[in-house]
Amino acid sequence: MSREAYVAIIGGTSLDGLLKNPRQIRIGTPYGFPSSLQIGEIEGKSVAFLLRHDVGHSVPPHKVNYRANICALHEIGVERIIATNAVGAINLDFKPGDSVVPHDLIDFTKRRYLTFYDEAPVTHIDFSQPYCPEIRKILIEKSKEITERVLDSAVYVCTDGPRYETPAEIHMFRKLGGDIVGMTGIPEAVLARELEICYATLCFVSNMAAGVQSKLTTKEVIEVSKSVMPKIQQTLIEVIRTLPRGRRCPCAGSLKEARV
Repeated sequence: MSREAYVAIIGGTSLDGLLKNPRQIRIGTPYGFPSSLQIGEIEGKSVAFLLRHDVGHSVPPHKVNYRANICALHEIGVERIIATNAVGAINLDFKPGDSVVPHDLIDFTKRRYLTFYDEAPVTHIDFSQPYCPEIRKILIEKSKEITERVLDSAVYVCTDGPRYETPAEIHMFRKLGGDIVGMTGIPEAVLARELEICYATLCFVSNMAAGVQSKLTTKEVIEVSKSVMPKIQQTLIEVIRTLPRGRRCPCAGSLKEARV
């Protein structure tokens, strides 16, 4: 395993330009090639940036090669992943433009590869804390320094897409305790834990979910994304600056008692 970066950011095209002196790299994995991957610097630290939907936002959420993406980051030595996600608000107290650092998730995907462990040894990772508590703490602290409204607790519901959800689905998710809904948080969080990589996400509310507003449009999502992205970028820079080199979280030992 090469040690090119200890920290990675997974996000969209709106984060282009975050890295200093970026260079494109291409890595093959047993699961195929990952999305566009760069190595560069943030605050003097080597950081990887993975463009989740690839160049030109050409890959829909249900077709992202999540296993190749996480495997490639592991191959270059990444120990921590900070993701970003645009989400719809299920919780009526959340509003477009809010930053959200979720603490739990519900998986409603149906057709994604959810694990690296399809064969022996049979592996059951503990997912009592789906997101790394160490990264979450720093994300919350730095977000509150930079952004006006930050929700530091939320349940993320992940659907397959690419369509938006129906009002009945959103009503069901709300009854189940969901606060926000997106299409990309699973299986990233699971796969990272399976490789003992810390993972947490900084979400931003791009719209109210179906049934709360009369119509959902991608144009609205893009416009809100553009408006919040400067603060998201600033937050990511501060988080990278603050992250300690050593890890004091349970993520690093997630396989220790997981295998049969």
